[in-house]
Amino acid sequence: MKQKLIFLDIDGTLTPPGQNTPPKSAMEAIRKAQALGHKVFLCTGRNRGMLAPVLALGFDGAVASAGGFVFTNDKILYDCPMTPEQYQTAMDLLGKEGVFRTVETRDGSYCDENLGDFLSSMGPGNSELERWRVALEKELNIRPLSEYNGDPVYKLVLMFTRPEQLLPAREALEKDFNFLVQDGMNHGVLNGEMINRQFDKGRGVRVMAETLGFDIADTIGFGDSMNDLEMIETVGVSVCMDNGSPKLKEKSSMVCPAVDANGLAWAFEKLGLV
Repeated sequence: MKQKLIFLDIDGTLTPPGQNTPPKSAMEAIRKAQALGHKVFLCTGRNRGMLAPVLALGFDGAVASAGGFVFTNDKILYDCPMTPEQYQTAMDLLGKEGVFRTVETRDGSYCDENLGDFLSSMGPGNSELERWRVALEKELNIRPLSEYNGDPVYKLVLMFTRPEQLLPAREALEKDFNFLVQDGMNHGVLNGEMINRQFDKGRGVRVMAETLGFDIADTIGFGDSMNDLEMIETVGVSVCMDNGSPKLKEKSSMVCPAVDANGLAWAFEKLGLV
């Protein structure tokens, strides 16, 4: 089979959300594909620091920070943080509206200290949501915002209860940033991301393919949520996990079983990658 570039979202695709350990079947399939000459990259909203434990499992590089930082194991291919002025404007306007913010630099992540209190007060299901928050912060090493050291910022992750809380920041910054809000609420909480319009996962895939001399037709992408949309629309063959967004499934070439049902292994075999 012709050599392919394979791009894998992490949370909800390669691993259960917020975790760093893929199913055994997934890693076996990835190693078999690499042994046949295919290259396998992470393609994720996580920054380099948060994806590092997964990258160490033997991947060939990553499209990180939703496309803002692209690298192979030995070379940086693309690097585009927001400006200090953009960062400060966003933090001020979002903070005034009570939006909880996670700040992502290249290697660090910093969250509002009172996010735990906010989640604990969210009514039915709050204990489950709070357990998720604690596990996420431990697994991904998310630090208090007071420890932020001024490093360039690539992306903000947002948590809020009403869409109108984003309006002031949207009015000031939407021409330069995409405010991506996930489908539906989780126990009364909305989740979103503020991502620079200069990049996305799809453009990150193109940077990787062009640098390595591959036709875009020879790329395969796996995702589960609407923040994977640009990747899914860019790659030659697109795969959505069965646990993924219904909207993304409609856009994808195929749907494979869920992340915890050996979905990647099934898809790698179906596509002739192993």
